[in-house]
Amino acid sequence: MNDRPDLELALIQSELAWQDPAANRAHFETLLEQARGADLVVLPEMFSTGFSMDSAALAEPENGPTSMWLREQAKRIDAVVTGSLIIQAADGSYRNRLLWARPDGTLAHYDKRHLFRMAGEHKHYAAGEQQLLLELKGWRIRPLICYDLRFPVWSRDPHSTELLLYVANWPAARRQHWNRLLPARAIENLCYVAAVNRIGQDGKGHPYSGDSQVLDFQGDSLLQAGDAPGVLRVLLSAAQLAAYRQRFPADQDADPFVLT
Repeated sequence: MNDRPDLELALIQSELAWQDPAANRAHFETLLEQARGADLVVLPEMFSTGFSMDSAALAEPENGPTSMWLREQAKRIDAVVTGSLIIQAADGSYRNRLLWARPDGTLAHYDKRHLFRMAGEHKHYAAGEQQLLLELKGWRIRPLICYDLRFPVWSRDPHSTELLLYVANWPAARRQHWNRLLPARAIENLCYVAAVNRIGQDGKGHPYSGDSQVLDFQGDSLLQAGDAPGVLRVLLSAAQLAAYRQRFPADQDADPFVLT
């Protein structure tokens, strides 16, 4: 019997100021105020800089200003706030790192596994090696970053994940791929999928179409942002997910595998 509460998400779709963390923090602080009341607020990939390969110049230390800002915002609006930014890890490597900031001030993180070689990301960042499974109000949530979406083995669920979360700077040139792969991940994993992308144009002239969205466990759209900026809210039903998984337990026939 399912006794978990429903989960309210707020997705923030926005333009990003190119390589200007202070401007982006100020911009998102205003938008976060509109997200009050949500359990989880999601920002895009590299929300403080845009998708930049200038890792050495832009990386912040693990307890740098944007990490501290995320902690402060999570406490201020009493919600988990998450998104990725450029971090220099303790070992000196540069990471495209998603931070999961809780209202109590604690942080968890996930480092992007699949680095976008067509932009040279693999030359400027180190790849993550571990998935991250998080818990919020009894929900099992697994965050991933942008290019990770293309790799079904990494996205495939061995944890009974109930929400797959993607943050992205996914270019408009490949928006069709984004809009086709996201429903596939929801269907194959029997889970909700939430995905946040940016809009506007970056400092290299690449346009982004947004298409931030939330899909249910059958790949049906619950929310679709198109290319408009805004704070988008949706309530995920724990009871509907549990009922569907009981009615259609395809996960019981999944092929076993081990990630190495």
